[in-house]
Amino acid sequence: MSYKPTLLALFADIDPAVAALDKLREMGVDDDDMTVISGVPVSDRILGRPSAWTNVPRLALGGAVAGFLIGAFFAFGTPAMYPIYVGGQGLYAVPPAIVIIFEMTMLGMLISTFVGVFLDSYFPSYQPKEYVAEISDGKIAILFACPPDAESKFSNLMTGLGAELVKPAEAQHL
Repeated sequence: MSYKPTLLALFADIDPAVAALDKLREMGVDDDDMTVISGVPVSDRILGRPSAWTNVPRLALGGAVAGFLIGAFFAFGTPAMYPIYVGGQGLYAVPPAIVIIFEMTMLGMLISTFVGVFLDSYFPSYQPKEYVAEISDGKIAILFACPPDAESKFSNLMTGLGAELVKPAEAQHL
């Protein structure tokens, strides 16, 4: 496994950062080797990056199905196990059953979505992370891995595209 140095380029605005991402792709840097750090959420489409893939919708659907089945059990299974006939009414009350099934479906989806987002974000993380204090001031940073022999070439390229600062990145404990 070869060592690939990670450089950090700091930009004042989004437009030069997008141009830098495009230029990095042209130079052969893979999207998996680039990370954009911003104090404001920026969509992947603006940056020209592939969309992030997540399992959260599948987990939400699974939670909704599980909630539906639990709600159906509460609404129809419980009266079947413990039948109580009251004054000529039917054993199953459909209007309240609809409410119970709906509420349990939504509860299952809500819980599974929360757990899915929690797990998908790898929270909590105890590994060192790259952090630049200037990002809190509205700047945008691009972390990218480059070949070891082309560090100065990439540094000059980023400076030419409008980077205020290009330096080797260091992971730190926050």
